[in-house]
Amino acid sequence: MKAAVFYGPGDIRIENKDKPKPAPGEVLIKIKNCAVCGTDVRIYSYGQANVKPPHIIGHEIAGVISEIGEGVESCREGERVTVVTCVGCGVCDFCLDGRVNLCKKLKAIGYYYSGGFAEYMIVPREAVQQGNILPLPEDLPFDEATLAEPLSCCINGQEYLNIDMGDTVVVIGAGPIGCMHVELAKVSGATKIILADISSQRLKLAQRIKADIYVNSQEEDLVKRVLEETKGEGADVVITACPSPQAQQQALEMIRSRGRISFFGGLPHDRSKVTLDTNIIHYKEISIYGAFASHHLQYKKAIELLSSGRIEGKKFITHHFPLDQLVEAIQKVKKGEALKAVVIME
Repeated sequence: MKAAVFYGPGDIRIENKDKPKPAPGEVLIKIKNCAVCGTDVRIYSYGQANVKPPHIIGHEIAGVISEIGEGVESCREGERVTVVTCVGCGVCDFCLDGRVNLCKKLKAIGYYYSGGFAEYMIVPREAVQQGNILPLPEDLPFDEATLAEPLSCCINGQEYLNIDMGDTVVVIGAGPIGCMHVELAKVSGATKIILADISSQRLKLAQRIKADIYVNSQEEDLVKRVLEETKGEGADVVITACPSPQAQQQALEMIRSRGRISFFGGLPHDRSKVTLDTNIIHYKEISIYGAFASHHLQYKKAIELLSSGRIEGKKFITHHFPLDQLVEAIQKVKKGEALKAVVIME
């Protein structure tokens, strides 16, 4: 099989490798499409502690079951599927509660396990046992199905926020995650959605999502604009979908009393200590939430939203690349020239 192998920062090589054979309890998937995630860009650029080269990355996966290992009865050959990224220990309180993404012994497809930037991928026994292989509807194209993973992460973040009819929502960060947050907020009934970014190029790409207001916060005071749009009250919900300490600070300045904030985008380790005015949290009764990855039920919700057309997957996909051009796809995403780039295996 053909595979894109990561050897270290800036070094991905397209190689011919033996097609893997599923051991007992494992499943072999023929990958159809695998989308490029922001974490793939960071791994390619800087490496990652949980990725030990040489390694195949990629976790936004859609494909067909090619072969089933002995003892597997939960799926069948030829089935169209995606794979839940997070693989937990299976026995801790969070795993037993279905919140595998919070398992302290978490392992992940495309990080600890080999991922989807290859023509075939083994789903490990523990992932099969935990039900990580999910069927895809026949009417959902493979490229759009790759969006189930990032969309499920946004669903996880918004579950805490209880966005409702009439809410004003601010999303800071106009990448694919920020755009998915916009679309989910629409589905929940938000009346006014403000999308902000410091990049005019990203905001231009994000026009296809049709937020109500776009703000280039490099050129305009975002806090002032939000207060103007809300008659001085502030937003009901603010989502920071970017790795920016300043955005987290601004979120507190533009939130209304009893508002909800999601620090969705993680910060670089050397910039993760942020000064916040906690009196705002105290006196305005603000709720601040974190969000990390997602779990099986949120994947299923994402698949249903994409399949039903409530979330139009094709809006997000701006580029398709063959596997041979994976590095070019990563560079397009890194430069902000692509909203969502999908790699096609055939």
